Amino acid sequence: MATTVLDGPPNMAALFARAALTSRGRGGDLPETRLARHGVAVEPAEVAAYARICRFPFGDALPATYPHLLTFPLQMALMSDRAFPLALPGLVHVRNRIDQLRPIGLGEELDLEVWAERFARHRSGATVDLCASVSAGGAEVWRGRSTYLARGATAPEGAPEADVDVEVGVLPPATITWRIPDDAGRRYAKVSGDVNPIHLSGLTAKAFGFKRAIAHGMWVEACVLAAVDNRLPDAFTVDVGFRKPLYLPSTVTLATAVREGGWDAAVRNARAGTDHLSATIRPL
Repeated sequence: MATTVLDGPPNMAALFARAALTSRGRGGDLPETRLARHGVAVEPAEVAAYARICRFPFGDALPATYPHLLTFPLQMALMSDRAFPLALPGLVHVRNRIDQLRPIGLGEELDLEVWAERFARHRSGATVDLCASVSAGGAEVWRGRSTYLARGATAPEGAPEADVDVEVGVLPPATITWRIPDDAGRRYAKVSGDVNPIHLSGLTAKAFGFKRAIAHGMWVEACVLAAVDNRLPDAFTVDVGFRKPLYLPSTVTLATAVREGGWDAAVRNARAGTDHLSATIRPL
């Protein structure tokens, strides 16, 4: 599998534009190419802005979800390339797993690498996993796996069934209520660079089959981790299933329970009680 090393981060807006122009007529197998960047340093001001939006405290270590922002442009570059079999516009993030092997300091230089794998069948289309690894000083410190659904797409013959469900145990009544404004998608897009049109406005979301703009799944996941941040170990895994779209604006609740030395959690619609997100957080 060949690895292409980039000198800098790809331009996210340009990638979305290219993907929109080349979305028709895609197909075939997943590309074997990996993309990488070496010696990446974070900007403390950008981390602080991200922490504010996601409700993390700002300290000497990166929020556990922040490395996703560093690797996501590389994933976008893979998915927007004409060789990628699924059209990027309209792809929906349905599952995310993060393993934080140790806290990552603000001043560390990081090596990033991403690739695609596991083209799978789903009842609504096809899914693919975008994988990421982050290393510091030659040792892996973080890894992530994001599963994306392409509605109406067809996986190759013989592809496995998609595994997108994250089950949690019975949870007590919610103790936290969040009122999420209609500009939450635009605010997160500003700090993350994720300018997928389904998150930005009702008009652009409707073009992809949503009745209103929906919140970024990674923002909701980050808010859940931020709520228990001071009770997490240095090394842990978080596995999240994104269920019903969280339409903007909305009022949601967060329910949590201590399980197996970690947490089970769910974000639910405050009125209907339907799950937007279910998560398990466990020590490594």
